[in-house]
Amino acid sequence: MKLTDQQIKHYHGAGFVPAIDVMEPSEAVSIRQQLERFEAQQGGSLKASQRSRAFLLFKWLDELIRDPRVLDPVEQLIGPDILCWSTIFWIKDAGSRQFVDWHQDNTYWGLSSRKVLTAWFAISDASEEAGCMSVIPGTHLGETLDHEDTYDPDNMLTRGQRISALDKAAAVAMPLKAGQMSIHNYCLAHGSGPNLSSDRRMGVSMHFLPPDTKQTVAQWDCAALVRGEDAYLHFVHAPRPSFDMDPVTVAFHEQASRAMREVLYAGATQHLARL
Repeated sequence: MKLTDQQIKHYHGAGFVPAIDVMEPSEAVSIRQQLERFEAQQGGSLKASQRSRAFLLFKWLDELIRDPRVLDPVEQLIGPDILCWSTIFWIKDAGSRQFVDWHQDNTYWGLSSRKVLTAWFAISDASEEAGCMSVIPGTHLGETLDHEDTYDPDNMLTRGQRISALDKAAAVAMPLKAGQMSIHNYCLAHGSGPNLSSDRRMGVSMHFLPPDTKQTVAQWDCAALVRGEDAYLHFVHAPRPSFDMDPVTVAFHEQASRAMREVLYAGATQHLARL
């Protein structure tokens, strides 16, 4: 699906595009079944180590980050050459107290560009009751806001990050149906509440960037080239899994996860990079 001129203008001004149809709900149900089948086989929910960069673990996710239905609108916003830096599963069980406090991703990802964006794909319905994402329009345009680390166990962010002071009156909720995605600039203030619904809220965020972006924190980092060319080679290109839990990409995932932890646990004050 192509974005309209109005949607593109809204993205650049407000920082987000809500509810883009990617696939039929039945196709999203099939993805959910694959993921939950894997969880059942290993005796429970995803392990913490499996939440991020799982496109190296699951063939269906590697295919999703390359799906034209995902990439066509991304290309309209950041250009024809696209890297996928990471994917992160955001799963809140029914009645879970887990939440994502208000934050801006550029404060702790160590990436040099303001063009990085997130496509958040709904594997199951993400209603307001289920704790869908909300955003503060326009916050991607100003200076980076001050953050603090809380290490709140219910906060799904790595260090329990939260914006120290924020006017939430302008917050906009972005509910999604299974098979839809939203897009937001990673400098945009966003967060989500607990899941008060009777079903799991299952989603995966896909983080795309133009190849001229650099990693400013880690000495080594990787990304998947999902469209076009990479003339800069600032990131090692990630291999593609031939099947779920392909030993080759599982081994690479271990190295990629170590690099991610190095970035995410770096002191925020070291690289706030007020871009």
